[in-house]
Amino acid sequence: AKMQKYLLYNAVEPEELPTLRELSTMEICKVWSGVSRYIYRQLLQKTAVEIGIGTFAVLPVHASVGEGKVLPVERPMFILSKPLKMFYNLESDETKIPDEIPVVQPDFEEIAAETHFRHEIVEHCVQETLLCFAGALRDNKEVEFSFR
Repeated sequence: AKMQKYLLYNAVEPEELPTLRELSTMEICKVWSGVSRYIYRQLLQKTAVEIGIGTFAVLPVHASVGEGKVLPVERPMFILSKPLKMFYNLESDETKIPDEIPVVQPDFEEIAAETHFRHEIVEHCVQETLLCFAGALRDNKEVEFSFR
């Protein structure tokens, strides 16, 4: 049910973003770099992380190297959730996360402890940012989300 809230029929109103409005850009970036480090640590342990609109995972893919040679490599990927893709009518390759890969939700307590923010702040900051992202999808805006 968590993902439902990112399927938007209407534009995102400023009052739906109370936490983002209180935080500075610097603070929002700090929260997300904490989230980013958390995701990175999980991926190193072969665990996928689901963040409401999709899942970060390291998946085995085959890279072609020269003369028809193929090399199995692992690639970090972000897989948009299916309902989201259908709802916003988005094109992307059908990627399935293998059953043996565990999938977790972000541990906001852990991220909060590391970033020195209250855990509600971290959780709301993330959810409101994702809401903005969904709003941009809804309005067909270009979105650039960069993760180190």
